[in-house]
Amino acid sequence: MKLIKLDAIDSTNDFLKSLASQDELENFTVVTAENQTKGKGQVGGVWKTQAGKNLTMSVLVKDFLFSNEEVFNLSVLVALSIAEVLKSLNIPDICIKWPNDILSYNKKLVGILIENTLKSDGRIVSVVGIGINVNQTDFDELPNASSLAVISGKPFEKEEIAILIVEKLKEKIQSWKTESQNFWNEYFNFLFKKGVPTAFRDNNEQDFMGIIQGVSPVGKLQVLLEDDSIAEFEIKEIKMLY
Repeated sequence: MKLIKLDAIDSTNDFLKSLASQDELENFTVVTAENQTKGKGQVGGVWKTQAGKNLTMSVLVKDFLFSNEEVFNLSVLVALSIAEVLKSLNIPDICIKWPNDILSYNKKLVGILIENTLKSDGRIVSVVGIGINVNQTDFDELPNASSLAVISGKPFEKEEIAILIVEKLKEKIQSWKTESQNFWNEYFNFLFKKGVPTAFRDNNEQDFMGIIQGVSPVGKLQVLLEDDSIAEFEIKEIKMLY
């Protein structure tokens, strides 16, 4: 795989998107940065990270998505690839908090932001942004976050983790046509709070109880409500309280 290592950049996603627009970049090209000054989270959020401590990377994925209805399939494979790599590194109690945060012991380890660009010929080119708390140990301002080093008690080699994740993602994309249902089942098995009564808050600041049933093919969270109806929610329409 082609690996571009940067000391500092505003956003690895923006850098890779710019490269991809100007050049026929090799599929699965990776950009990493020791310091990211304007990291992005889901729907306009911000990803903050200590310089040099964590893995900040973006991966180019082409020739996998061919319609907007398929976009969440890539989220499934990325989250699953990272979850499996972290399990292989003996990080315990790994789960995927919808849509694709990775937690251990209810603490956030990984944030994922996938940005898709529709080309004039109908192709969808994706830039997969991944932020992993690796060797940072101070989370005083982020009480819901932790890192691989805090949880395991030892430091990790960031580039090695990046390579493992990209190789795992490539494997899954290559076998998607025959294994897609198995991958979705694995994603459901990792899903945080699935089948457990959970408190939520909606966009109107109203709290309610529900039970996560699963995720729709287009990525909506399916929640069983107290009146026995099942509602579907888009990203950022509800917040899980835990």
